[in-house]
Amino acid sequence: MLQTKDAVNSTSIKKAIEGRDGAMLSGFYADDAVVRVIDRNNPPSKPREIRGKASISTFWDDICGRAMSHKIESSVTEGDRLAFTENCAYPDGTKVYCATVVELKNGRIARQTVVQAWDE
Repeated sequence: MLQTKDAVNSTSIKKAIEGRDGAMLSGFYADDAVVRVIDRNNPPSKPREIRGKASISTFWDDICGRAMSHKIESSVTEGDRLAFTENCAYPDGTKVYCATVVELKNGRIARQTVVQAWDE
């Protein structure tokens, strides 16, 4: 179980994402977690699946290492589910919008689905 200070909730997710803290984000996941990404390049019939904590850590290191801002716009929590929307922007003005649903198990993220779109 996560310690109270490390609890996965809308406040901790917001802090980690807006702070571009890949290590903190990676710490929220179960060892066998799965992140599904659906976007223009990964349609619903063939979503990108990132499996396991090590691969998810690499994913977050890449995202958090980019020169871009992240802003959580809204979030909702119900039982072991958390959903939030996020607006991102690159320095050149390119915008990205994400809607995410997280399923928790034993206090850690077990499954996450991200649907995202960006300026072309």
